[in-house]
Amino acid sequence: MSIPILETCRKRKRRPKLFGLHSFAEPGCPINPTGPFRDNIRIFLKQCAEPEDYCVKGMPLWCTLLVRDKSCVVPLYTIEEGVNHSLNPFCDHCRCTGWGNHLVSKRKYHVVIPNDRDWNKPLEDNVLNIHSHLLHGLIHCNGFGHLLCINGIEGGSKYLYGREIMDLWDRICEILKARKISVEDASKKHGMDLRLLHGVAYGHTWFGRWGYKFCRGSYGVSEENYDRAIEILSSQKLDKIIQDFSDREQSRQIKCMVQHYRDLSESQLVTIRDLFKFMLTIKSRSALQKKLVAATAAPSASVQKNSIRISFHKKDNSKEKYLRCKRFTSVIAHMDSRWPAKRLEFAAEVIVDALKQHKSEVGHGGMTRQDLRDAARMHIGDTGLLDYVLKSMNNVIVGCHIVRRGINSARVLEYTIDDVDPVKDLKLLEATEEIHQKPLPDLLPAPAPVPGTDVYNDVVYLYNNTLLNYPESELLELATQAVLDSKHFVKDRPFRDEDDQLLRFFCQVMPGLFDAENMATETSPAGELVMVPLHATVFDLKQAAEKALRDTYCIMDKFVVTEVDNLGVMEDRDVLFGALESGAEILVRGSGIDLDSNLKHEGGADNWIVRCECGARDDDGERMIACDICEVWQHTRCCGIEDSEAVPPLFVCPGCCTSFGPPMTNSPLEFQCSDDLLLDSATMYGMDYEYDNCIGLLQ
Repeated sequence: MSIPILETCRKRKRRPKLFGLHSFAEPGCPINPTGPFRDNIRIFLKQCAEPEDYCVKGMPLWCTLLVRDKSCVVPLYTIEEGVNHSLNPFCDHCRCTGWGNHLVSKRKYHVVIPNDRDWNKPLEDNVLNIHSHLLHGLIHCNGFGHLLCINGIEGGSKYLYGREIMDLWDRICEILKARKISVEDASKKHGMDLRLLHGVAYGHTWFGRWGYKFCRGSYGVSEENYDRAIEILSSQKLDKIIQDFSDREQSRQIKCMVQHYRDLSESQLVTIRDLFKFMLTIKSRSALQKKLVAATAAPSASVQKNSIRISFHKKDNSKEKYLRCKRFTSVIAHMDSRWPAKRLEFAAEVIVDALKQHKSEVGHGGMTRQDLRDAARMHIGDTGLLDYVLKSMNNVIVGCHIVRRGINSARVLEYTIDDVDPVKDLKLLEATEEIHQKPLPDLLPAPAPVPGTDVYNDVVYLYNNTLLNYPESELLELATQAVLDSKHFVKDRPFRDEDDQLLRFFCQVMPGLFDAENMATETSPAGELVMVPLHATVFDLKQAAEKALRDTYCIMDKFVVTEVDNLGVMEDRDVLFGALESGAEILVRGSGIDLDSNLKHEGGADNWIVRCECGARDDDGERMIACDICEVWQHTRCCGIEDSEAVPPLFVCPGCCTSFGPPMTNSPLEFQCSDDLLLDSATMYGMDYEYDNCIGLLQ
């Protein structure tokens, strides 16, 4: 249920601050902090949020009200979790992402938009364990964080689309200067894993639109494995797919689908990537086709008479909106362009699709030139082409739509779209000189054949057959499994030095200070960002580094910096300017680290040993089992235990079995298979395959 603005304001003791949902957290709106995340979040809570008069399990929280439209206000909560008093001080998400060696941060900040039905209610004590939130993100005070859930319209929301929520989250992370944000992509749509579908169609996951890239794979899948798998799957030739399915029952259906979308496309569809990308681009077109087919059906005699009567008595004011319109094909015919006409027309269709989607989601208003350009860039990488087409689109007809351009109330160039009614406006369109340049029937898409009546049904069919159940191809099966086993993606925000009178350094404690106490010495994250004035001395840098480390990490609460390793023989009173370049990494030495604390690493105090035959050497979040003799953890899947099976009460790994005696000759786990088709876990991720004289998928 949405929150009316007036009702919300009455419920609060002070007049709350209201921000626009789609502009909040844009650069400079409402803040423009330049420091590290640990400082920026405090500025954010002070200037952009109101403290609530209650706590959640002792944790303070703040609320920011975001106005979506005149009758809908979205509550954005920020909850501060102090690790020292938390029931879950360690971070499982860090461990599964590969950040288990990070030092435990003192504070976690949860960013939450509850489900619509809970907008008028106080947050419950179990708020951090609910998976139905529209948004739940977690950021440690050192700037490393995790996107835990996104739920839009298909996830139960009545008002917000997943893309809107994701845009908001991305802007918040950017303005607060979060350093790295991970996400475990398990999103599905119509039963399809989107990381596989979008990986094949676009070369990246749905989250890839916002810059999320491969972080780590489960079951030993490396980034090289993942990239090669995507390449193999997306480069399948459509003609070869038709040939490979020729002796199967799906043959006719797949052939008809491929031919149908080839006929629709103005560009050549050669590979499965071309096909999926085109189908996802026009996924909303099937609903339009149904609407047009219904509208053009022959009306009854009584309906015809009524239509004539209405048109006779009612003044026709709609003619004016077509008098200045031109077909886009007519416009580009008189332009000297370096791009062929088909590319220009395809770009125009992509722009129209973006405007249609925006209109269906928002319901009113147009899109600014920049927003429209960004939306079109998801499908067309040539920005020069997009700029050329956008410049030409004003009062132009593309398909069954009119695109107009104007200046909105904010004095920004804005594009809007109007529908052309094929029944009412047919004669009006015919009356304009430009419409005569192309036969009118082309305005009406031909009734979609079968297959082709529902784009998503066709996508699902092709997904299930060409990606999941391709006939007799171990290579494609391995590639599909490698993509499905790659769930962890991360967005890395690169460091950008600000144009101000400050020096910035990344301060990191010498690893040798931990070795003495046998602490983990894996690769550490980038040091903590510290800022000092241009005229700062070495002593000022030590003080700033000490303050930053104390404020960020639990075991550094009493840390004292005694030496900066990078400065050689410089004294405390020496000025830094000229000795170090802004943005450099520095190593510090000191004392006071609490090596006896249990809050050392985000991965927890338990030192698990993972050594699986798939190549995994760390916890990747997948189901595992430990050998009762050597206590080494392995994946249940790699041990032949299905996910539906219970873990056996006693488990001994193959290595320990061999040490006790020779293997059984008739083991129930043994299966017969020719040497060239042996596909156990070890060969799946450790054997070379040859495919068309190229190096195979996984090496």
